[in-house]
Amino acid sequence: MSEKIPISLSVNGQTHQAFVRAEDTLLQVLREEFWLTGTKRGCNQGVCGACTVMVDGKIVRGCLTLAANCGGREIGTIEGLETDGALSPVQQAFLDSGAAQCGFCTPGMIMAATALATANEPLSDNQIREGLSGNLCRCSGYIKIIDAVRAVRGGSVPRGSSVPSGGGGA
Repeated sequence: MSEKIPISLSVNGQTHQAFVRAEDTLLQVLREEFWLTGTKRGCNQGVCGACTVMVDGKIVRGCLTLAANCGGREIGTIEGLETDGALSPVQQAFLDSGAAQCGFCTPGMIMAATALATANEPLSDNQIREGLSGNLCRCSGYIKIIDAVRAVRGGSVPRGSSVPSGGGGA
């Protein structure tokens, strides 16, 4: 086991201090040191996207990102999206669209959708699907998730859209 080193991390606009090993991932530190458990541990191999967070405004896999490499960078988690107790526009769109099913993938999906919502050019549904493709939903809620992103981007949300049972994919 390696020796722990002190690190200062800026998470959701607040500075946090921790002692980490060189091999500790950002996901481990967020969940186990800072008790920010909204970011989920899924596959722990960077495939499912449940651990998606932002580092300097870009989405990364928390389970593959070394915490020691994040000093001096701005880290954003699902807990940091709300402002003064109000949901972010993306969080509200997920709620309004019924995009959350079991909820396990939702924090990672919302972080990926937040990155998409800040894009400066119009996005087609295929571009939205591509932007979300690194995040897996085992409940097959992709249609409503795409509706939520479209709504945030200024598009309309088709009412009554539903996910076919047993199918769908980004």
